[in-house]
Amino acid sequence: MTRSSRRIGALCACAVAAGAFAAAAPVSADDGDGFEFTLYAKQIPPPATSESNPPPKVGDAPVFADDLFRTKGGDKVGRDGVSCAVVRVSGDQVDMNCVGTIVLNGGPGGQLTAQALTTFDTSNDSPSAFDLAVTGGTGDFKNARGYIRSTPDGDYDRMEFHVNTR
Repeated sequence: MTRSSRRIGALCACAVAAGAFAAAAPVSADDGDGFEFTLYAKQIPPPATSESNPPPKVGDAPVFADDLFRTKGGDKVGRDGVSCAVVRVSGDQVDMNCVGTIVLNGGPGGQLTAQALTTFDTSNDSPSAFDLAVTGGTGDFKNARGYIRSTPDGDYDRMEFHVNTR
């Protein structure tokens, strides 16, 4: 599977962070309490590289798991799990609907859920950044809403969290 089709795994799901919150100070949002922080996701295990992978087709259901870090190669602060479904293929454009859960260690702690419908260009080795909607949470993230911006960053995906808990 190509790196561009697995990036949604960096959630998300999504995700979709944690004792890392110890490294990221809580920030007051305009209309309530919230958090803004950045984590780095690295897929586990890394994707296999094979030129013989068939092109994606509608109905394919890739799944991903990432470890989450405060900094590249730093302390592990959480993990995520993501399941996707290819819902449309048009030439090199692939639409994937993905849902993920992020488990956060430490305090604050809990889980965040996120989802996105994202288009990937399979001919592009440099995937674009995309946003994931935060759809809920548990623990300190009860009633969570917001978004996560996922951007490729070498062997990692940089995940910028913008979460409102009010």
